[in-house]
Amino acid sequence: MAVGIFDSGLGGLTVYDAVSKRLPEVPIVYFGDNAHAPYGVRDADDVYDLTTKAVERMWEAGCDLVILACNTASAAALRRMQESWVPTDKRVLGVFVPLIEALTERSWGDNSPPREVDVQHVALFATPATVASRAFQRELAFRAIGVDVEAQACGGVVDAIEDGDMILAEALVRSHVDALKRKMPEPQAAILGCTHYPIMHDTFQDALGAGVKVYSQANLVAESLADYLERHPTMIGTGEKNMFLTTGDVRKVSDRATQFLRRRITFESA
Repeated sequence: MAVGIFDSGLGGLTVYDAVSKRLPEVPIVYFGDNAHAPYGVRDADDVYDLTTKAVERMWEAGCDLVILACNTASAAALRRMQESWVPTDKRVLGVFVPLIEALTERSWGDNSPPREVDVQHVALFATPATVASRAFQRELAFRAIGVDVEAQACGGVVDAIEDGDMILAEALVRSHVDALKRKMPEPQAAILGCTHYPIMHDTFQDALGAGVKVYSQANLVAESLADYLERHPTMIGTGEKNMFLTTGDVRKVSDRATQFLRRRITFESA
């Protein structure tokens, strides 16, 4: 009865942690494509090829439902996968929908026309590939009108987090927030559009100021997944145990993951 969580690296562990606490009875297969991280600097075809290969591996492990906890994969590959690749007995879901549900305060099943919402000025912090895709703006436009989204490509942040260099990561976050504020001096809300970024949530909040509501994905995705599985219980797959798979160096990835979650995490080779 496993579900899969995929990320290009370690950032998706923020989603894994939230999902495992929200759904402790559901085994989770986590796949980190650490050998090819970060995805945020890759082109769409490359991201698609890497993502489909990883998802196939999670299907083999007994996951009928896979969450793309990687925003870059959600932005650059998900729609193409859903339209032409995912078989009818499987599901691959992304991480933008729960964010947009929270931001617009309307459920994804609400198919009424786009309408004005309370937030008009939104800062989006994401990888270069996610920013270039404009996927977040496209999905938001189906639900809301009159929302000005200013996107900031946060080059280098994922690499610093993956390398465990939190001093560099903090400096880069503050630099990117400064750059965003030059374009949008007074955002009302900020979207952390990469699952690595919740690790830097406090830094983003401090740099943006207390008056800006910062949305990060882990808990939102966990709640959305719980609701989805309640409505679609047949999508819980046949896998029976937690697994952590990586394309990278098993010992190095396990040590970094253990630092991230502050409990022992042991990866095996994908």
